[in-house]
Amino acid sequence: MLFVPCKTFEKKFAMQKSIQLITGLLLVLVTGVFWGTWFSLSRTMFGLSPEIFITIGKEIIRNVALPMSIIMPASIIGLLVLVIRSWRTKSVYFYCMLLAFILFVIALVITVGIEVPIDNKIKTWTVESIPADWQSIRDKWESIIPSEHLLLSQVLLFLLVP
Repeated sequence: MLFVPCKTFEKKFAMQKSIQLITGLLLVLVTGVFWGTWFSLSRTMFGLSPEIFITIGKEIIRNVALPMSIIMPASIIGLLVLVIRSWRTKSVYFYCMLLAFILFVIALVITVGIEVPIDNKIKTWTVESIPADWQSIRDKWESIIPSEHLLLSQVLLFLLVP
């Protein structure tokens, strides 16, 4: 009977570490999509013709929309579970998970509030119908990406620190 609390603690610890590992892997995927897109386009984006920009934009949107619609909510659920499970401790771990959750929510708001509407515009464009101000829309997209990268990198940092 004396060893029951130890086994219970071991199970809870193992569960916590499993959730943290799965959430971490999901966050690495999310962050990788953002960094990968930026690395592959940022240095050449301003030299692309409208036709090439539309083609690449539509392909990226098509390729990442479904996976991101799954892994981003799964990541936020994982972070929320980690926050709730550590709520009572008020330890460094709890505050790191809380900060990771808050930063991820901010990144998600930027993505859904700014980036997705831009993506939805790009999906409708053709070479003939591209708006005259397409470059300013592209520039707005390019300008928000670093803030998402910074936020998501900090989320990973706070997840890994404790």
